[in-house]
Amino acid sequence: MPSSKSVLLRAPSFELIHHRLGNGLRVVLAPDRSAPVVGIALCYDVGFRSEPEGRTGFAHLFEHLMFQGSANLEKLAHFRYVQSSGGMFNGSTHLDYTNYFEVLPAHALERGLFLEADRMRSPRITEENLANQIAVVKEEIRVNVLNRPYGGFPWLELPQVLYDTFPNAHNGYGGFEDLQNATVADASTFFDSYYAPANAVLCVAGDFDSDATLELIEKHFAGIRERAKPVRPNFAEPPLTEERRTQVTDALAPMPAVALGYRVPDPGDNFNTYLATVLLGEILSDGDASRLHRELVQAKGLVVDASAYLGTFGDPLEERDPTRLNITAHYPSGQDTEGVIAAIDVELDRLATDGTEPGELDRVRTKFAATVFRELDQVLNRSLEFAKFELIFGKASLILGLPGLLADVSDADIRAAAARLVPTSRAVVELLPGAAK
Repeated sequence: MPSSKSVLLRAPSFELIHHRLGNGLRVVLAPDRSAPVVGIALCYDVGFRSEPEGRTGFAHLFEHLMFQGSANLEKLAHFRYVQSSGGMFNGSTHLDYTNYFEVLPAHALERGLFLEADRMRSPRITEENLANQIAVVKEEIRVNVLNRPYGGFPWLELPQVLYDTFPNAHNGYGGFEDLQNATVADASTFFDSYYAPANAVLCVAGDFDSDATLELIEKHFAGIRERAKPVRPNFAEPPLTEERRTQVTDALAPMPAVALGYRVPDPGDNFNTYLATVLLGEILSDGDASRLHRELVQAKGLVVDASAYLGTFGDPLEERDPTRLNITAHYPSGQDTEGVIAAIDVELDRLATDGTEPGELDRVRTKFAATVFRELDQVLNRSLEFAKFELIFGKASLILGLPGLLADVSDADIRAAAARLVPTSRAVVELLPGAAK
């Protein structure tokens, strides 16, 4: 039976203040005087999809370079200033954006703003820094991918089968040859192209006076040279007309696995339809009560685990079109791969035909909203989420409207989302276990 439509969770309330500097930098402030800490997040509209052909992994490499000193600070100074203030910092590269962030005591707010402005103004791009960070990134790939079972599975392999174009299909971690061939000129061009103030969103959340903070932001960021915001290419993919398949061998994997990647609706053009697919993923694999766990793990014993999630890294609300629903399963050697895929198809068909069970839709949308809002409890995550939503969806407050949007997702929407997950809209990657030989 369809779940009743109801708002099951009330969103936290935050005042959001928007501002734009003369050089194009977009600013979002989220004041909250409940604790003496501040979070600072800078989101740049550049990610794996933006890197040029022949330079796979360059967006991630450049993220590393941004920590190697800046216009007025020598190498490691950023680290010392944040840590000596009792704060923490980091950065991360994603498909559609790169972020840099700090959490600091409230009295150190200006220090954090200065640090971010200084590297937005001019990072220290030198031969020495570049060579050093190429070596660091290569070692990271060895540790996280090459020397770890299932290290790049399926986020490195699946896009190469599902998509046709370089921006969507290539290895975002980077090939060693491409990384080694990167030059200072490449890095300088990348910075000039994508690290313009107009191509970024700055969010400050936490304990501060809004007017005073806007003055500090103007003081430190307004003097950064205005540059044209790059035109984002159309990354649309030609439609799939048939299922695509490939096999890969993982020399370290102890058991086989399979990954299915499905094309899904554009989250920018039809966010509500996209949310139905997000909740479908939760119904399929969120917890012991999920469809795939109940049927494939508990009832049939076909697999040892199964997961379903939207996007590249499991955050369904961080990518533009095209993006995908991933379904992965690990299963004992000797188990028939086709039987695993067929069992997944049975569950999708059942949802498309019969819809959700009583209470099932309410359960997953309440849990999903609770997970999102739990992240907003922490001031750093709050700054990151507001910056991301402003950049990706053009509306920081969209995250606060999730309870109402989730409540609008009906059983019929879930059935329609499941009906779209047909073999002709997917790619399949079968992983063979080299370690089992």
